[in-house]
Amino acid sequence: MIPVSLNYLVLIYLCIMLGPILIAWFFYEWRRQRRERAAFRYVLRCTLCGFEFEDKTSTLLPRCPRCGSLNERYRPSRL
Repeated sequence: MIPVSLNYLVLIYLCIMLGPILIAWFFYEWRRQRRERAAFRYVLRCTLCGFEFEDKTSTLLPRCPRCGSLNERYRPSRL
């Protein structure tokens, strides 16, 4: 049998128990961020009136439904 101290046994036990929880947490956080980016991909804010609207067309300058001004598409900045 391999001699292992109690400290190493506790460390191995913690790694085996907490490792899958940590991996699952990273996976779900990554998936949540990906879904959030996908949800806000088509959301635009009018530069004139500040109205937020959704535009799934591929037009370069979508028109605001409230005031009718043209708005440029830009990539939202990440925090």
